[in-house]
Order: sequence, then C-alpha cells, then structure tokens
Amino acid sequence: MTSIRDLLGEAVGVGQRYRLRLEERDGVLIAAHPNDSSPMDIAVVEGLDRLEERPPTDPVTVEIVDRVVDGRIAGRVVASGPQNA
Repeated sequence: MTSIRDLLGEAVGVGQRYRLRLEERDGVLIAAHPNDSSPMDIAVVEGLDRLEERPPTDPVTVEIVDRVVDGRIAGRVVASGPQNA
C-alpha cells in the first residue's frame, strides 16, 4: 500500500540532486523546485559552509533531504561553484 508520505517523497525527490540557482528570502536560501509536480519549493538549510557567497551567483548542487522547513522541502548543498556544473 502506498502512503501519502511515499507519494510526497516521490514528488519532491527526496535523495535526488539538482543543480539550482538560489535566492535569499527572509534570511533563508530558497530555490524553485525543478519538478513541476512538487508542491513545495526548496529551503537550502544544510551544507551552507560549502558556499563562498550567500546567495551564490552560480547554480549549486543541492540534495533533497526528508524534512520540511517553513513549509518547504529541505535541501543540502553538496557542491558549489562553476567547476561542478
């Protein structure tokens, strides 16, 4: 039996990595979710120490983690900079 949690996890892509542009809103780095079926944007709240600037000017690689922060799915920076494009 498929649960709501399983369906939500599939829609938001928990464990998936995406190359995203980030912007700062109310002190939180946010990215639009690249999956049109996702009901949430991404709040990048982990791995911020990997960023040289905030918000970064180049896209960064973000992994979706399995928790929600302020109504957005949480993400973790796993790589930054143009060399990781």
